[in-house]
Amino acid sequence: MATAKLRQRIVQTLLALAAERRWDEVTLEAIADRAGVTLQALRSAFDGRIAILDAFVRGIDEQVLAARDPELAEEAPRERLFDILFARIEALLPHRAAIRGLAQAAFRDPLLALELNRMTVRSMSWMLTAAGLPATGIRGAARAQALAVMWSQVMRVFLDDTDPGLARTMAELDRRLRRAERAAIRFDRLDRFLRGRRPPSRRAADDTDTDLAEGHPS
Repeated sequence: MATAKLRQRIVQTLLALAAERRWDEVTLEAIADRAGVTLQALRSAFDGRIAILDAFVRGIDEQVLAARDPELAEEAPRERLFDILFARIEALLPHRAAIRGLAQAAFRDPLLALELNRMTVRSMSWMLTAAGLPATGIRGAARAQALAVMWSQVMRVFLDDTDPGLARTMAELDRRLRRAERAAIRFDRLDRFLRGRRPPSRRAADDTDTDLAEGHPS
């Protein structure tokens, strides 16, 4: 059975190769050769390239969750989610070149795009949970998918943001979350209307702490 150290070395090798060459050139043979392992050892550690990527994404999830500030609970939903997602961006910063290569490959490879979306939706479900926002059931799944779409839009800015403080990325994340908050309020009003309930006043909607929790963050 592959050790955690070996698995981590393989993950880092794939990221290094993805930063240097096209995705279709990041073969299992190339990964094994660069990592200094046999194909048998690589196979015992992972099922394939997607499984290696999955391990990388899972590791980022764990890093963000481990660093979560307990005091986030005192903030408004949008602020909690902003802090969680920006912490994720900071965790991804050392791997930006690899992410750029994967993003470019996804435009040419629909299967890769689907796999990356699956991983992102799962991660966004965890990020919503970390922010104290519902992420279960049908609405939770829709919320995670919508947040994944928003995340991909923020990532486009992140990949080209040359500012050391990631000012453009931070501004884009804030803008997208504010838009999501407004959409959530509108969705909640529509939901109440369709259920035959009186929609909340603008002031009540602004005062509520359920902006993102009750609607789709898109």
